[in-house]
Amino acid sequence: MVRIQWLADDLALIDTEYQGSPNSIGVYLLLGDRPALIETGPASTVEEVLAGVRAAGLPPEELQAAAVTHIHLDHAGAAGSLAQRIPHLHVYVHPIGAPHLADPTRLLASARRLYGDELETLFGQTVPVPSERVHAVQDGTVLELGRRRLRLMETPGHASHHHAYLDEASGDLFTGDAAGVVMPGSRYVSPPVPPPDLDFTAWRQSIARMRAARPRRLLLTHFGPHQWAEDLLIQLQERLDARERFAAEIAAHGWDEAEVTARLSTLVAAEMAAVQAQAPARGFEAVMPARNNVLGLLHYANRRLGAVHPRA
Repeated sequence: MVRIQWLADDLALIDTEYQGSPNSIGVYLLLGDRPALIETGPASTVEEVLAGVRAAGLPPEELQAAAVTHIHLDHAGAAGSLAQRIPHLHVYVHPIGAPHLADPTRLLASARRLYGDELETLFGQTVPVPSERVHAVQDGTVLELGRRRLRLMETPGHASHHHAYLDEASGDLFTGDAAGVVMPGSRYVSPPVPPPDLDFTAWRQSIARMRAARPRRLLLTHFGPHQWAEDLLIQLQERLDARERFAAEIAAHGWDEAEVTARLSTLVAAEMAAVQAQAPARGFEAVMPARNNVLGLLHYANRRLGAVHPRA
């Protein structure tokens, strides 16, 4: 059964129930003169997204646009599938990501290094978006989606090809992964730090930029609306600072994957206890596997900090 949540009279959150986990990956539907999606979810959940559009009272063939925050498969993997079904659908994306939506070969090769043989099981069959319907959009561009005007904000750090979308009229900010991962009802903010683009300096600047915009509400892909925007972003910065210090320790000591996994688990448990958060729900691990974060920190330590050779 499809789950949608109305956040305004023109805005609905569609729960893709990725891998059977509610509150994992959200897709936002904007209604109005130019019906549009913010994010598409992975190809494996395209039927859930289309069912959500119908449940909101819109025939899917009336969708005109999809804007993605970045090209990771949990955010943009269904763009090609939707474009196949809706011949007039146009897709908006960061310039770095645009070529990879038109030809996802390299994107899939990178994802397969993380997910191996489980790639298609998790994300479905990712297909190209016709190149003439892929639009590379720049920082500061204003897109008219639904009945809103959304201004693009360059927000790298999690990925080099990341935008957030700000509706200045309402104060809604669609953040993708730039504001981290927060489960509904929780006050624990976790930074997704997979390889290969992790950049703490860039992410710090992105957080400062989001805070300066003074959003009334953050709309996270993982997951949902959060009105404690300032506190959320401050906590995210604290978590990123902790990850950066941890990466420096990895580089200094040459810890291997097993050691980093154990130490990161201890760090996360202490962080959650400090904000009196419960153990993360299944959806938390579904969208942010611990191993991906371990590999991201190891990659950062090795490539950016010159880690010593791991001890035997």
